[in-house]
Amino acid sequence: MQLAALPFTVTDWSGMPATTHPGETGQALWRTMQVGDVRIRMVEYSPGYLADHWCDRGHVLFVVEGRLDTELQDGRRFSLTPGMSYQVSDFGDAAHRSSSPDGAKLFIVD
Repeated sequence: MQLAALPFTVTDWSGMPATTHPGETGQALWRTMQVGDVRIRMVEYSPGYLADHWCDRGHVLFVVEGRLDTELQDGRRFSLTPGMSYQVSDFGDAAHRSSSPDGAKLFIVD
């Protein structure tokens, strides 16, 4: 990852407009800042959220609130709680999808 030329920036995520992304069940609210090719997001999953696709994009993801369940296409499963993160590259066989039984707030850079 290479961040484009960017001056020191403070982001008030609470003032950033949200876009709604429906899942197979539930929805995700994304607050997004684009810096060159890098997307920085604060994402909130509603209770009962299940992604509607397998994602193969690389991410650095940090759980701020709630519980995130991540399933890899090869069958492995991980549960993350506040203060935990995962890192996955754009390359390899780590296609994944997210769900959240009770809702979650995430900080994601990809």
